[in-house]
Order: sequence, then C-alpha cells, then structure tokens
Amino acid sequence: MIVIRLLRGVVLIVLAAVMVVPLYLLVTNAFKSQDDIVGSPFDVPSDGFTIDNIVAAATSADFNVIGAYGTTALLVASVNVLSILVTGPAAYAIARGVRRGHRLVLLVLLAGLFIPSQAIVIPVIYVLRTIGLMGTVPGLVLFQTALTIPTTVFLFTAFVKSIPRELDEAARIDGASRMGTFWRIIFPLMRPAVATAVVLNSVGVWSDFVNPRIILGPGSGIYTVTTGVFAAISKYSTDFTVVYSNMLLAVAPVIVFYVLLQRRIIGGLTSGAVKG
Repeated sequence: MIVIRLLRGVVLIVLAAVMVVPLYLLVTNAFKSQDDIVGSPFDVPSDGFTIDNIVAAATSADFNVIGAYGTTALLVASVNVLSILVTGPAAYAIARGVRRGHRLVLLVLLAGLFIPSQAIVIPVIYVLRTIGLMGTVPGLVLFQTALTIPTTVFLFTAFVKSIPRELDEAARIDGASRMGTFWRIIFPLMRPAVATAVVLNSVGVWSDFVNPRIILGPGSGIYTVTTGVFAAISKYSTDFTVVYSNMLLAVAPVIVFYVLLQRRIIGGLTSGAVKG
C-alpha cells in the first residue's frame, strides 16, 4: 500500500509539473525583457517585472486585441445560444423517446465525437462557398455550432433521463405542449448540464485556431484571438517579448473562465449519473 501511494504521489507530481511549468514560463516571461527571457527563462529578473510588454501587445497595430476579443466573444456567445436552442429540444426528444429510432439518432450524433473537425473542413468549405458564407463570421458560427452538437446532446440527454417523467405528465395534464413542457419545466432543471456545456463549448471555441484560420482566412481581415496572435507572432517570431505577451493575452481569459467554473463542469458531468 505504501509503495502504491508513493507511486500515485510521484505520478501526480509529474502531471502537475507538466501542467504548471509551461504556464509558469508563459506568465513570468510575459513580463520580462528580451535578454532575461533568452538568458534565464526560468528565473525571476533582477530588475523586476515590467508591464511594458503587455501594454505594447494590447496597443499593437499588428494585433488588435480588443477587436479580437470582441470577435471571439461574439463567436462564443452565438455558438452557445445556437447550440442550446438546437440540442436542448433534440436531447429532450431522444431522452423521452422509447423507439429504437431515438437511440439510433443518438448513436449517429455521438459518432461525431470521433470525427476530427479537420477531416470535414474541406466539404464544409464547399458548402459555405455555395451558400455565400465562406470567409464570414456567420459561416464560422454555423460550423462551430455543428461541432458542439455531439458533446452537448450527450450531456443533455443523460441529464434529462435523470429527471422523472412524472413532471412531463403533470405538465401535460395542465395543458402544456411538449415544447412548452421542455422550456418551462425541464430546461430550468438542466442548469448544471447547461453550465457544463457552455464552459466546454466556450473553451473549445475560444482556443480553436485551425477552423477560424481556414474558414475566415487572412484575406477576410477578421481575426479571432488565436488567429490574431498567430498573425502578430509570425511577424516577430524572434521577439519573445511579443510572443509571450500575446500568448498570455490570448489564454488568460479562458483560463480564468475555466478556473472559476470548474466546479460546475464536474457537477454537470456527475449530476446525471447520480439522479434518478
């Protein structure tokens, strides 16, 4: 038992180091000079930290951080709203369905979890070009929403199954329609699952680089946080003050968002398993 505990402790320490060391380098080097970053990336600078790098990155003409934040925030909000509007009723119908067809639909949707988005981006480009949405934010919103559907349906279906059917029957007796029952009775009870889906979808959309890079393209002049950082860093790849400060500006909001809401993620993932 002692050996096992020691082994677990060593594994946890290694995993923690793998996660913490890159974050430590990112945060500390974002506030150092070029010489300090190159000469002693792990050390605290003798002259102290400086915020000049962050100020320069936030006001740089090569990377409009405020505009990129706005575009990415709009993208995150739009994807979450559309995803909930689409997957909420679908998950309710699947969870309450008793036919084999409902299970088949769920399996088909869950199959999307095993398909990388990069594998379908070429067909998506042709579709978006056909409907005139290639290189636009609405086109990217539709694609990103489609990518969130498998995970969100899985979470919502598992949670709805844990809600007693007697609530549906009582609402029906009171004259509520199926859609009315879902939005007025079931959906308010799904807050843990909704919070989990929103956090997971937001983190995924915010940190996505490949899909915005391909669908929006450099020619559109529209940048998300990740593509904007890439545009700025690619121009000054050897200037580590630009690299680290821009990367910190890109990941700081999503890290804070994830840390503040991590309990809701765990609660949403486990609540459907312990209820009912």
